[in-house]
Amino acid sequence: MPLIVFIILIAIIVFWMIGIYNNMVRLRNRRENAFADIDVQLKQRHDLVPQLVESVKGYATHERELLTRITEARSAAMQATSINDKIAAEKNLSYALQGLKIAVENYPDLKANQNFLQLQEELSDIENKLAAARRFFNTATTEFNNSVETFPANLIAGSFGFARATLFDLGAETRQSIDQPPTIRF
Repeated sequence: MPLIVFIILIAIIVFWMIGIYNNMVRLRNRRENAFADIDVQLKQRHDLVPQLVESVKGYATHERELLTRITEARSAAMQATSINDKIAAEKNLSYALQGLKIAVENYPDLKANQNFLQLQEELSDIENKLAAARRFFNTATTEFNNSVETFPANLIAGSFGFARATLFDLGAETRQSIDQPPTIRF
């Protein structure tokens, strides 16, 4: 009789561990799927940036440094391979694009150009979609991190190589520029 109880107890523990492991795998896969959605938006963003840069070049000949920084940031973002590398590269690209928005304020003719306005609208739409995809990714990442870090799942997580994952945040530079109130000029 004690042997049967012991076998049942071991079986319960094994099935419980399998359940925790499978849940962590599901959460990790959900996080990766969420980042795949971000990747689609990033591809569109990367395709749009050169068009935007070319539109601005005609007006902003002395803004070459800014345009070079945007082009380099886009190139680095496209070459990033891991999720963490992509997050870091996209922070730099977002920061560079913020500089472009500020520089455009100096060119009233450019702001009235139909092609530029259309590109700016498309970029704004992509940025909104990216924000939604980042929220979903960060939610999936938080759920995964909670699973990996809470007891007793953290015992199993450590044994199978599950570790805390990085959130997709804006970064200090972008956060600082967003926290500044916009300048309104008439």
